[in-house]
Amino acid sequence: MAGVSVDSVMALRQSILQRNSALQDVSNGAAAGAGGASGKPGAADFTDALRSAINGVNDLQNNASDAATAFERGETTDIAAVMLAKQQASIGFETTLQVRNKLLSAYKDIMSMPV
Repeated sequence: MAGVSVDSVMALRQSILQRNSALQDVSNGAAAGAGGASGKPGAADFTDALRSAINGVNDLQNNASDAATAFERGETTDIAAVMLAKQQASIGFETTLQVRNKLLSAYKDIMSMPV
């Protein structure tokens, strides 16, 4: 019985190593195609994507604030557009907050792993 479980564990390990190798090949091909010149091909892409997402949420919040200010001044009477802008900003912020929470949770999990 012990030999069967060791064999299945070894087969699973081999499968994981093959998938990891395939993912690295795909990642290296994508980085070469994108012209990644840094030593960490995935790091710049992730950083750029995260920065872009945060800037997008910031733009949504600025638009909502501008729309609310314009409504308060009487420059516009379209309350639906103001509420829609506020809701978009709120959803964007909540999404960003949840992504941050998941990243922190993953970081804590990784840091608590035995070496």
